[in-house]
Amino acid sequence: MVKIRINDIPLEVDEDMSILQAARLVNIYIPTLCYLSLHIVHEHKINASCRVCVVEVKGRRNLAPACSTKCTEGMEIYTNTKRVIRARRTVVELLLSDHPQECAMCEKNTKCQLQRIAAKMNIRDIPYRGEISRPNIYIESAAIKRDKAKCILCGNCIEACSKVQDVNVLTYTHRGFKTFVGPAFDVNLDTTKCVSCGQCVMVCPTGSLSQTVVTNEVWNMIHDPTKHVVVQIAPAVRVALGEEFGYEIGVATTGKIVTSLRKLGFDRVFDTNFGADLTIMEESNELIERLSSGENLPLITSCCPGWVKFIENEYPEYLNLPSSCKSPHEMFGAIAKSFYAQKVGIDPKDIVVVSVMPCLAKKKEANREELQNGGFKNVDYVLTTRELADMIQEIGLNFDSLENGVFDNPLGESTGAADIFGVSGGVLEAALRNAILTLEGKCPTLEFKNVRGYEGFKEAEVSINGTKLKVAAVNGLKNARKIMEAIKNGTCEYQAIEVMACPGGCINGGGQPFHKRKMSRTVIGKRIEGLYMQDRSKKQRVSAQNTSIIQLYDQFLERPGSEKAHELLHTTFKSSK
Repeated sequence: MVKIRINDIPLEVDEDMSILQAARLVNIYIPTLCYLSLHIVHEHKINASCRVCVVEVKGRRNLAPACSTKCTEGMEIYTNTKRVIRARRTVVELLLSDHPQECAMCEKNTKCQLQRIAAKMNIRDIPYRGEISRPNIYIESAAIKRDKAKCILCGNCIEACSKVQDVNVLTYTHRGFKTFVGPAFDVNLDTTKCVSCGQCVMVCPTGSLSQTVVTNEVWNMIHDPTKHVVVQIAPAVRVALGEEFGYEIGVATTGKIVTSLRKLGFDRVFDTNFGADLTIMEESNELIERLSSGENLPLITSCCPGWVKFIENEYPEYLNLPSSCKSPHEMFGAIAKSFYAQKVGIDPKDIVVVSVMPCLAKKKEANREELQNGGFKNVDYVLTTRELADMIQEIGLNFDSLENGVFDNPLGESTGAADIFGVSGGVLEAALRNAILTLEGKCPTLEFKNVRGYEGFKEAEVSINGTKLKVAAVNGLKNARKIMEAIKNGTCEYQAIEVMACPGGCINGGGQPFHKRKMSRTVIGKRIEGLYMQDRSKKQRVSAQNTSIIQLYDQFLERPGSEKAHELLHTTFKSSK
């Protein structure tokens, strides 16, 4: 420990602590742009490239970047001297002088770090004139859009792509005034190993990286009298959307979301949780079959499209290991355009399925050739949590005053097992519940706490019908690579593995609300607890107890793993090499 003073406030801190971290202990504000607190992965990215966080240290000639300067014994620090304020203003003014002045139309408007800092510094004019970067927009996939002119070279996206996800697609390109961040040789993202997880979008302080938006297309479908438009919402959406309307982080606003979707004009409002329960029926059956045969183990979950793309890119020789199950929202789409279409007497070509997801990779997943039946895409459009919030605001709904609605049936019923799909370990836990109930006739243990939490790697040993089963849950593609390398070198001892691409799971997906403290454990932890509360509030907490799912099998699918089930609910994967 070392003794220091910040603005004449005495402190005793760890000697490895930076000035920025120490200042935050006593609620002293120091602006940052390039500093990214990766609390979810126990790391801190220190780039010190923007110099917005400079402070004055007594006895030093030059100003010091607070993010990368370690505290030392007797250090006296000043964060608000005239010299410090002038230096910070100059940095921000220079950044603004080369930044497109189109804030009102930018996705990050009111949530842009550069905009927020400029407002705090009361910057109302740009004294520096000269050449300025022009908008150079790349809509490179169904998921991510880039605008090089808005890049401030902070490097946050590079860090998320390399250190957190270990995908290593983004880097600094060119030199001098022409420098920007993107794929090497400035190729299109779709031609790289990008998995569209969207973590780069989440950490971008400006609007340089953003999601592709399909709200206009969805509005057109809603207003088309020839179309029957149904919508489904993912579990992680219900504990995040409220944040856009002033609710506490992690508070479930499911009922208000249902009502808002009806007021937007959707013909039916269903629940992706129905598809999650259906996924568990098929996946737990697949797990039981593989354990019985001893083949294609470990079974690895396949509900995360970012992870699926990762294994197709990096480990195509192991494509026999992921479950052949479609993801929950794709299963839902397949059932909506077959079983539901028959029930209501509507031609599948006139049914439009819209998914509201926490994820950017789902946008790209919906366009996979394998995810269609009878010539129709299972899912037509994917909206993110942020896009749905924009649509609600667009028509002037007072979200807080909305009554709590209920989902339409038969595709609106779900169990608690489906709610926890949105958290790391939840899919595995739901599958274990179902497998135990199927094989033992009862499930005395409903909560497998060893696979819960936001840690990147979790493992457990469970007994199913007298057989010991070793399982693991990993999140973040850096951890996924570790597990795949263990499989490759023969040291993996697990029979079932859940993988989610985003740190913490879907609750931290690339389509979720933006936050000042990106990837913060506080934000993620509260959303996680929100979903576990949803699970605990349900009367039925095992997927096989969903009466609508039971009826679906009795009337249409016959049984889990049947020929009809495989036709509609299972898929194939292909090497990207």
